[in-house]
Amino acid sequence: MKGRIGSHYLLGTLIFLVCAGFPLAMMTAKPAAQASALSEATGEKIIHYIRFKFAVPDTVKLSMGAVQTSPLAPDFNQGFVNVLNGNNVGQQLVLISKDNRYLVVPSGGIIDLQTPNSTTEMEQHIRDTYKQQAPPKLSVGGFKPSVYSDFQQGTLTLGDGASKQDRTLLLTRDGKHLIMSDLFNLAVDPQQQALRGISLHDEATQGPANAPVTIVEYADLECPTCARMNEFLETQVVPRYGDKVRIVFKEYPLPFHDWSRTAAIACQCAYELNPSTFVPLRTAIFRNQQQINITNVRDTVLNYGEQVGLDRVKLAGCLDAQSSFPRIQRDMAEAKRLDVNQTPTVFINGRMLLGLPSEDAYYQAIDQALRGGN
Repeated sequence: MKGRIGSHYLLGTLIFLVCAGFPLAMMTAKPAAQASALSEATGEKIIHYIRFKFAVPDTVKLSMGAVQTSPLAPDFNQGFVNVLNGNNVGQQLVLISKDNRYLVVPSGGIIDLQTPNSTTEMEQHIRDTYKQQAPPKLSVGGFKPSVYSDFQQGTLTLGDGASKQDRTLLLTRDGKHLIMSDLFNLAVDPQQQALRGISLHDEATQGPANAPVTIVEYADLECPTCARMNEFLETQVVPRYGDKVRIVFKEYPLPFHDWSRTAAIACQCAYELNPSTFVPLRTAIFRNQQQINITNVRDTVLNYGEQVGLDRVKLAGCLDAQSSFPRIQRDMAEAKRLDVNQTPTVFINGRMLLGLPSEDAYYQAIDQALRGGN
């Protein structure tokens, strides 16, 4: 898979890159004996699920093609979702269980292993596929039976220590093919799942609690696209919608960034010490992102904290003791349950949007939420 949304993505994510203006590589499926059409209802369910789970804007047209028995998994059919975004055309391989309950969306294609069940080969293939996006620490393991005997389900671990993140892998029964995807349950509505899974209690916010639209943002303070998102929210969304929107800020420091976790701790310290200073401190960090590095981050955030009205000694004590880190761990655990794996990820009344593909995509989602639509 080539390209990325904004500046960051993590392994295990197949996001429809055509949605962000990147060409989507054509994925080929191994031939099977005969193709057949899914029922219209099943096809619509798959399209609905993919649109919401992978944050595909309404401007991008999706359609489900014919399917055939998968040579990889006898209990599954496979086919292509056709993706049309203006003049950009692509296809995404998908596998659907024959009982129409589960969906597999391979990220980066399907990895063919020369040595069955070789975790060393799996790790090398993943590094080769994602090159500079792969963090220094990367491991594969923990395979166990999934809900279908066709697949073993394992874990791809990115990073280590407090910043490590896990992704789901599927290994075919014969141990010869690796797929970076979860087994997505088509019976679970992803928008309702997000609404149930997002905590709005005791969180840093901007805007009235009774606003009809709630925007929840998972961001990394070292991520350039997150900085652009912050500017967009501050200078475009808030002035345009006023008290109609509430923004809830969640921390999601990425494992391959060297100072974002420290900055996140400082911001959450600000929230604990004086909630009104959270937004201006966060904005100062984003605006000066290029001047911050691992050696100066502590002094820099303390200086910004003083400028926005925080007591430097109290902020330093909280920062050095990492007193607010449990708040970040809570945000990251919540993000994992919601399958958030890149920044920025935004939920607008439960509907997920990724990166900053266009301002219009956000306006449309907010306007739709104001009308009470999905």
